[in-house]
Amino acid sequence: MKPAAGTDYPGSYAAFRAWFDEDVKCLDYLDWLRWLAGFICPWCGCRRGWRAPDRRWRCAGCDQRVSALAGTIFHGTRTPLTVWFSAAWHMTSSKTGISALQLQRELGLGSYQTAWTMLHRYRTVMVRPDRDRLSGDVEVDESFLGGPEPVVPGRGALGKVLFAAAVELNENGFGRVRLGVLENASADNLRDFLVKNVEPGSRIITDGWPSYPPATKDLYLHTGTSVAASGLEAHDVLPAVHLVFSLVKRWVMGTLQGSVRQEHLQAYFDEWVFRFNRRHSRSRGLLFYRLMQQAVDGDTVSYKDLRKAGRTRPAPDPPTTKHCLTPSLDLGDVGLPWRQTNRE
Repeated sequence: MKPAAGTDYPGSYAAFRAWFDEDVKCLDYLDWLRWLAGFICPWCGCRRGWRAPDRRWRCAGCDQRVSALAGTIFHGTRTPLTVWFSAAWHMTSSKTGISALQLQRELGLGSYQTAWTMLHRYRTVMVRPDRDRLSGDVEVDESFLGGPEPVVPGRGALGKVLFAAAVELNENGFGRVRLGVLENASADNLRDFLVKNVEPGSRIITDGWPSYPPATKDLYLHTGTSVAASGLEAHDVLPAVHLVFSLVKRWVMGTLQGSVRQEHLQAYFDEWVFRFNRRHSRSRGLLFYRLMQQAVDGDTVSYKDLRKAGRTRPAPDPPTTKHCLTPSLDLGDVGLPWRQTNRE
């Protein structure tokens, strides 16, 4: 059953403000999203439980009290959930997202650190662990983020961040995109990027960089065109991937004002890809729904972890079993829009 505006997620900003004006409503929404198919204890895996008076669950297996926030990116937060929800809406409703400094101003937060941490926690869940890889014809190329570096030109330039982009081609132009930071443009690094993001058997379309033939060997079909020998510009040989480069760099210099540390760049790429691949969504509220859905499935992450790791954490393995529906999830008619949805 596809999620619908007005029942599963707010269809407008006015509806968003009406739905989530109290923390208790935000908590119930996360509870509903997390256990759509029935309660399951995150500590012991028991599927039986009941509601405690404080609106948490009491696990029938380990007797632990379980909140909808336990074990998620919201775990241990002291920031009101209404603020968390507002941050998620601002992050997804605009095609250009929002910077931490702008979020601090919009929400009147006391510190930049709070805004930065909230946005980065959301970024850790923007990559679904079970997402499909690109397929068919896929343009791939590398580019740099960073200012001009004297003396050392091209792919070997020091002081710049090398990253790769893969763009899926279709009859309407291009579809989904993947971005990844590279240590260098060697065949091994390019092959790792391709294996993570492109389905084997696809046709990889590149320029004449010599690392691509060994990177695609035995896994992909490869079509390479030397830009120098063709007499064309790079954006003529690979138009889709160079348009993506232009959009990404414009976003970094515009929304983020170029203030991006190298160790956090992959997290920013994940955010950009999350929005871009949903650019044809019929409702911006649906992006908010998807982000919150992935947020309650994400792992706990602290500010210290984010500062130390410098990028999104590895995606968890996809679930191998489906939760069965339990009667303990039935709270009756509580007057909330998302609780009126029949999920059976």
